[in-house]
Amino acid sequence: MPRFIELFKPFIKYLPDIKKPERITFNEKLVWTAIALILYLVMSEVPLYGVGKGGAQDPLGALRVIFASSRGTLMELGIGPIVTGGLILQILSGSKMIDVDMTNPEDRSLFTGASKILAVLMTIFEALAYILGGAYGPLKVQTQIAILSQLVAAGLILILLDEMLQKGWGLGSGISLFIAAGVAQRIWWDMVAPMGPMQDGKFLGALIAFTQSLQLGEGFKALYRGGGLPDMIGLLTTVAVVIIVIYVNGLKVSVPVSYAKYRGFRGTFPIKFLYTSNIPVIFAAALMGNIYFITQILWQRYNQTNTNFWLNLLGTYKTTEGHIEPTGGLIYYLAPPRSLTGLLGDPLRAAVYAGLFILMCIFFSVTWVEVGGMDSKTVAKQLIDSGMQIEGFRRSSLPIQQLLSRYIPTVTVLGGATVGAIAASADFLGAFGSGTGILLTVGIIEQYYQILVKERMSEMFPALRGFLGE
Repeated sequence: MPRFIELFKPFIKYLPDIKKPERITFNEKLVWTAIALILYLVMSEVPLYGVGKGGAQDPLGALRVIFASSRGTLMELGIGPIVTGGLILQILSGSKMIDVDMTNPEDRSLFTGASKILAVLMTIFEALAYILGGAYGPLKVQTQIAILSQLVAAGLILILLDEMLQKGWGLGSGISLFIAAGVAQRIWWDMVAPMGPMQDGKFLGALIAFTQSLQLGEGFKALYRGGGLPDMIGLLTTVAVVIIVIYVNGLKVSVPVSYAKYRGFRGTFPIKFLYTSNIPVIFAAALMGNIYFITQILWQRYNQTNTNFWLNLLGTYKTTEGHIEPTGGLIYYLAPPRSLTGLLGDPLRAAVYAGLFILMCIFFSVTWVEVGGMDSKTVAKQLIDSGMQIEGFRRSSLPIQQLLSRYIPTVTVLGGATVGAIAASADFLGAFGSGTGILLTVGIIEQYYQILVKERMSEMFPALRGFLGE
């Protein structure tokens, strides 16, 4: 009987594929990265034919910044299907429900192809859920088909853009690039947007509203506006979260290593406190976002009268100014209060959400270490294979694995819990771009900085390419 992962093999060949470049310069990578970003931004502004930008009710609302999506445009679904497809395989692999050997190149290739197929399937599923769930209001069959075709085509383009960057045509990954662009755009808009007046009589942008409040001598109202509007408390929280994340990113344990072939060549192998970086937050946010989305569709279609007990237990909603907000059920505790008023008004909801989010981050952190080949056994083998050894230990995998096991499991759990706590706390205080978005963006910017340094060094000193793993 074939393994689960092998069931995707016959279908992989039918999907478009991006080949790795044989040789590409640093400047060419910058150009392709810029092209991918521009295409994403353009698609984020092109309205869906048959709907128009804005549509009816917004099923995702504040979660859009995490999924790099834009309401009523070709980027309606954003990176959600890509992340969800990967999320499904990560859970199945991490729970040992499917057998995947990530040290085997063939299995890694099958895993990547299966992720792409699931991303396409999730694009179709989520597009149908939007259309049939009534997110765009009542539509003719021809219009439904047109919208479905646009969303699937845009989703496939996004999948290929992400694959193009990851296979070496550009820098980093498309998912990271699009998230960072969306969060940066949202933060800038919340700071200085000259749109208004809003319900408090001021402009939307926090800095502009703060200036207006000072002119009116409103005291504390100059710092906190309420109603989910951007304010100075949110801006100060955003700055504080950025500083905290930068500091925590710098925490690490340095294990001294030496090169076995050349005496005197020494260095350190860093084990970062945030060992799995922002991966746990992406998956935790994607899981909660998909639960939020599916329960909302079910409520819109079957339970707006709140008469079904089981659907009420799952979640109930209310519609306010085109946005659907949870009011009860399980989903109420999976959506954070995004303001100081909401936090103080229902601390139990905040505590339950924070606890669940942190537990999910820990789970995905541990899972990613196993699936991504970052566990003690794999890292020890990689060090030995690269000719390195840890000073004071014989050149064998077992003692090195035992040493790494003192640190890696601990930082995996603590790092996952820390990123979950930071993201949840920032959401409670109304941070711009959401706590998860800020956390992801800071990590992404740091990754791009490291990528740029590495690319520039390998460009200037070609002999370093082999040492850098290229």
